[in-house]
Amino acid sequence: MNTWAKEAIFYHIYPIGFCGAEKSNNFKSVPQPRLTKILDWAGHIRSLGANAVYLGPLFESSSHGYDTVDYYQVDRRLGDNNTFKKVASELRERGIRVVVDGVFNHVGREFWAFKDVLQKGEKSRYCSWFSNLQFGKKSPYHDPFSYDAWNGYYNLVKLNVNHPEVREHLFKAVRMWIEDFGIDGIRLDCADCLDLDFLRELSRFCKTLKEDFWLMGEVVHGDYNRWVNENTLDSTTNYECYKGLYSSHNDKNYFEIAYSLNRQFGEEHGIYKNLWLYSFVDNHDVNRISSTLKNPAHLHPLHVLLFTMPGIPSIYYGSEWGIQGVKGSYSDHALRPELDLKVCPARSPQKDLEKTISRLASIRQQSKALKYGRYEQIKVNHEQLVFARIAEDECMIVAVNASDQPMALEFALPAGVRRLEDILNSGEAFSASENRCCVTLPSCWGRILRVAS
Repeated sequence: MNTWAKEAIFYHIYPIGFCGAEKSNNFKSVPQPRLTKILDWAGHIRSLGANAVYLGPLFESSSHGYDTVDYYQVDRRLGDNNTFKKVASELRERGIRVVVDGVFNHVGREFWAFKDVLQKGEKSRYCSWFSNLQFGKKSPYHDPFSYDAWNGYYNLVKLNVNHPEVREHLFKAVRMWIEDFGIDGIRLDCADCLDLDFLRELSRFCKTLKEDFWLMGEVVHGDYNRWVNENTLDSTTNYECYKGLYSSHNDKNYFEIAYSLNRQFGEEHGIYKNLWLYSFVDNHDVNRISSTLKNPAHLHPLHVLLFTMPGIPSIYYGSEWGIQGVKGSYSDHALRPELDLKVCPARSPQKDLEKTISRLASIRQQSKALKYGRYEQIKVNHEQLVFARIAEDECMIVAVNASDQPMALEFALPAGVRRLEDILNSGEAFSASENRCCVTLPSCWGRILRVAS
């Protein structure tokens, strides 16, 4: 896997909501260059410590972006291809890599090839482009045929990615995205629904065009090794730890996240210890972390964990200010709002969180151990967790406390450690004796202790 992604901190934006675009596309309007709003946020993104952006759906779609109509045109509600070319170029000039959503599992019903089937029926040459399309049956839309849809949503028509013409169409689009826009990677929507042979061929294709190209798949359940390996993807979403990060705080049970971290990354038996998974605490599909946590003060130790655990950390736009957002029964709009950079900081219910995230990002970027070091669990209590990140020439001890009271904690240290310096809290120093140390952890906070020489 390429170096830049291992050292990335992502800022995740859902452009249609972020830019205040209309919820539905009429396919007639003149393109509106709303996407340039991202450039107004570039300074904030860098000050937060992020050096990469993951942009949700950009290409022409009917509504929310995941119902693609044209893989070769930027959604007119966001601008046109020149708009995105300008945005991507200027972001790179600011030191920000660009990753886009690749929605290859399904398309919208307005997709040109599906419309051809609707118009011509069995005479359409594109019938075989769609998974399990069968005439003689009816779809929920009363079409004279049935077809596979994503998760029962028949407005999302599943593609037959094993069809050579479908692959050619998608791969040509990817080539255009790389050559015209200079993107650095793709986040693959519904990667766990895509054929593995398709993913392997896509990986080979992308790496021939750009050697350090990064492919990350959305995977909720399963063994991530199935998707992340030298022949397939570079990373997947780490939904196991996403769940553990918030529920460990809500349930006062750090044993949950400790179990996942050790299972995934532990030196002896960690099943993903050589993988860089994509770490997050919220995104465009799940409740905002501030709405999920029962105690807002837990936002701080939670983010200490996010930035020090193995993986590639990501912040979802607006969550650095603790904004709220709960998934609706039939809508995700509350999770994907339009935001004003001039207003959000002033109205933030968590005034110190942005500063905390920026500080943690800076510490991570300057630490080889936090980016590359192996994971070693040291101590677990219900509301306290201590672990080490150990690289060849650096060792960091991370200790977090979810209790609303300060907590004195004694724990074992790797052999030979004599002194620890807290780089998170003004350089406080602690001595070790007989490979043990006792520190007081502030309430709902943590320490990042660098082993000093």
